[in-house]
Amino acid sequence: TPMYFFLANLSFADICFTSTTVPNMLQDIHTQNKVITYEGCITQIYFYLLFASWDAFLLAEMAYDRFVAICHPLHYMVLMNPRLCGLLVLVSWIMSALNSLLQTLMVLRLTFCREVEISHFFCEINQVVRLACSDPFFNDMMMYFATVVLAAAPLAGISYSYSKIVSSILGISSAQGKYKAFSTCASHLLVVSLFYCTSLGVYLSSAVTQNSHASAVASVMYTVVTPMLNSFIYSLRNRDIKGALKRI
Repeated sequence: TPMYFFLANLSFADICFTSTTVPNMLQDIHTQNKVITYEGCITQIYFYLLFASWDAFLLAEMAYDRFVAICHPLHYMVLMNPRLCGLLVLVSWIMSALNSLLQTLMVLRLTFCREVEISHFFCEINQVVRLACSDPFFNDMMMYFATVVLAAAPLAGISYSYSKIVSSILGISSAQGKYKAFSTCASHLLVVSLFYCTSLGVYLSSAVTQNSHASAVASVMYTVVTPMLNSFIYSLRNRDIKGALKRI
């Protein structure tokens, strides 16, 4: 079904998202050698941006899936056909790849000293750009533009979908019907809240305060903890998965 198709892609994106930072972080802890090459840093920036933005797009597509399921249930299988689902994922993947490529190329044009220290546990693009010797004005503008397009736009789509979902649920007469309709969205709402609250919290706190250690600690929430929790949230609230576990 479309829901499982999007869930599979979200799980894949989460695995890749954590794989850009966690292995290197564990190696640093084990060896106490916190050095990363310039090439390794640029590579990490590219894949981190790629899977972070793809996560945001997938959450918006899942919100649209819930909107169609609740507001247009009789047309669900016609509207959410395999071709449309595949096209949505493909377009979001291409847009994420183009964004990460463009931002990485813009970082490459900056000049750095031979040895710099990043006040973070991975090559976070904001921290890297701040350490540049050349003017990062165009990089800052590009990051702000990408934030609006790749974070605010999916969030606006999610908000619109849920405004329609809430109005549709309120129109249901029975309490059981309302509960059933809302329960299909509970897992997705929780995942969206975790993703956006932690990521926006980190960037807002870094804009307000210059405490890089606090920003790095907060970043662990949305780069490590949140993707890990997604699997548990969807597993514990999914009847099919719970039924399969009982059978095993």
